[in-house]
Amino acid sequence: MSKHVAVLMGGWSAERDVSLRSGKACADALERKGYRVSRVDVGRDIAVVLGTLKPDAALNVLHGRPGEDGTLQGILEIAAIPYTHSGVLSSSLAMQKDLAKVVMHAAGVPVPEGKVVSRFEAAKTHVLQRPYVIKPIAEGSSVGVFIVTEKHAHPPQELTRPDWTFGEQVLVERFIPGKELTCAVMGDRALDVIEIVPTTQFYDYEAKYAPGGSKHLLPAPILPIVYQEVRRLALAAHRALGCRGVSRADFRYDDRSAGTEGLACLEVNTQPGMTETSLVPELAAHAGMSFEELVQWMVEDASLNR
Repeated sequence: MSKHVAVLMGGWSAERDVSLRSGKACADALERKGYRVSRVDVGRDIAVVLGTLKPDAALNVLHGRPGEDGTLQGILEIAAIPYTHSGVLSSSLAMQKDLAKVVMHAAGVPVPEGKVVSRFEAAKTHVLQRPYVIKPIAEGSSVGVFIVTEKHAHPPQELTRPDWTFGEQVLVERFIPGKELTCAVMGDRALDVIEIVPTTQFYDYEAKYAPGGSKHLLPAPILPIVYQEVRRLALAAHRALGCRGVSRADFRYDDRSAGTEGLACLEVNTQPGMTETSLVPELAAHAGMSFEELVQWMVEDASLNR
């Protein structure tokens, strides 16, 4: 009898649309592989829905809350449904960029210097020397991110808007010039490294998901010593945060620095995008694994107590 997989997608985060696209691509791939698939657009009644469906495993393709912050993982643990990606603690930890940085730094993974301040403080005065980056502590896909350069006399006033939905605290970090690099980890191995060249100012939500929004250079055209260090650090960050299954670490690399000195890990994504144009499927394909094989690997890797 074929395994019954619930593909969990959608949700109510800022990344809902991308999650629906990831979910459709994964569900289609699993059906091609012969699995019985239930497509679930996750709402507040998800515990009841899962109790009715009783799947053998859950493929979690939600981005942002509640799928990426440990809360959905907690429901799956209570329902005793094996699930993909990271567990409760590591999902929650990786989502809180400020805390994740503390853990990664302690494990020897270089991170950008920065501080957490209220959004109103960040809007009132430059809390770091320009250029710097302001980002929400717990959003993905570059939602709500500002790059403040020498050209900006004042910090972004959008931070004070009454309809601001990205939390009262923001993370302010030194801007690292140079290259944007990313590396995926599958199980216990680091895959290859992509350099992302945005066709807009930086790799924002549009560049990530709009066709032609960015160019992916694979393998990244960097020195072999830097290339291997990115792979080593991606695996070190994955392990330090306690991640499982597939994760993706994003880096900045100031290529004016000597050797590997210019590398800094920005964050680890425990629920990376899974559309056909996403980075992880591209890295898996480069390693000789089809999209169907990647999704099948994730489902077969599903477990509890992650």
